[in-house]
Order: sequence, then structure tokens, then C-alpha cells
Amino acid sequence: MEDTDELRPLRIADLDLDDRPREKALAHGIKSLSSAELMAIILGGGIQGVSAIDLAKRILYNNDNSLADVSRMSIEEICKKYKGVGPAKAIGLAAAFELGIRCRDEMTNPTDMVIRSSADAYSIIRSQLELLEHEEFWIMILSRSNQVKSKICVSRGGTASTAVDIKLLLKRALDSLAAGIILVHNHPSGNLKTSPQDDALTRRIVQGAEYLDIKVLDHLIITRGGYFSYRDEGKL
Repeated sequence: MEDTDELRPLRIADLDLDDRPREKALAHGIKSLSSAELMAIILGGGIQGVSAIDLAKRILYNNDNSLADVSRMSIEEICKKYKGVGPAKAIGLAAAFELGIRCRDEMTNPTDMVIRSSADAYSIIRSQLELLEHEEFWIMILSRSNQVKSKICVSRGGTASTAVDIKLLLKRALDSLAAGIILVHNHPSGNLKTSPQDDALTRRIVQGAEYLDIKVLDHLIITRGGYFSYRDEGKL
């Protein structure tokens, strides 16, 4: 006769009391939980023969134990890669990562922050770009006192490049009454070196902005591992 216990999903409730993340969080605080235990709470339950904690450990292991890598997975990708993980669990994970990003932005990136350095600009814009698998080009709209008025995505492309319409970019800046702008785009490859195309585009935007009395304060290239500043490197 088939052993039905081996076929039913393992639940957190099936674990020993000391191994249950919710009970551990109540007893010792949420910070006492490992990344896998936190993910297990979000997942809520495991899949056939695998507890929620073991499922979380498997997902982390397959992504080099990097939460950043897990956060870059789409809902469809998670469902396809981990059989038994349905949309509800995948959406739960995506929602948790997005809440974390928004919370960090609210705490560290007030929209009226004054830009005094490339590091200030990077801290404000990084969450929009650092985890993307495709390229995007943004502009940060600044007032005369270098306060951030808004952040605008002007172009979305593929994994290696994105086309930027300079006229439309400058129109967006002009419509926003920008006194200054900071150009920002990402390199999904992780390469922080500028390309000849990056340099040429930067020069053309700077030249066009000068006619409109708009200052281009910097151009940042963002990756998961950090950023490159044209201003800091003397290229602007």
C-alpha cells in the first residue's frame, strides 16, 4: 500500500517547535531568522515532499545564496523553475522584495534631497535600476538648488542597449522646468566601463541641454555592484 505521508506537502507545522520560524521570531525577534526562514514565512507552505524552509533553501542555493539574484527572477520564472510553486507563492515573494525596496527608498531617499555628490544621486536612483535584466535610461530632474524634483524613465531597451531620443529627453526636462539634470542608465552585464556609444550620447545631450540653459550635472552608470560617475572620473 502506498505511504500517503510521503506524498503530502511538508508544512512548517510539521517541524519541531524550535525549527518553526514564526515561533522563533516571537521568541527571539524577527532579526534572529535566517534568509531562508524569512522566505519560508512568505512562502507559507512547501511543495510535495519539501518543507517551506527547505524550498527556500533550495531557491537560495540555486541563486548563489543571493537575495538580490532571487529578487531579479520574474513571477513566471519562479513558477516554471520550481514545480509546485504556484503564482500565489511567487507573487508573495515578489511583493516582499518590492516592499523592501520601497521601504528603503522612503527611509533613505527623500524626494527633496539635495544632491551634493554622485553618491547622493546613486542612493536615490539605484533601486530603480540595479536589479534590472534590461537597460533603462533615466533622468533626475533638479531645481536650481540641486533638489530632486522627480525621476523620469525616458527609454527601455534590451539586455545590451537602449535607444535614447535626445529631443524627447530634453523635452521631458524642459516640461519639468529643470534647472539641472543627472543622466542615469544601467549595465545589466555588470560592466562599469563606459562605451564609445555612452560617451557620444553624453556629449550630445550636454550640448543640447546647453542651448536650453539646463545643466547636466553627471551621468551615472549603475550595476548591481556599484556605479560609475562621469563627473567623478573627469569625463564631464
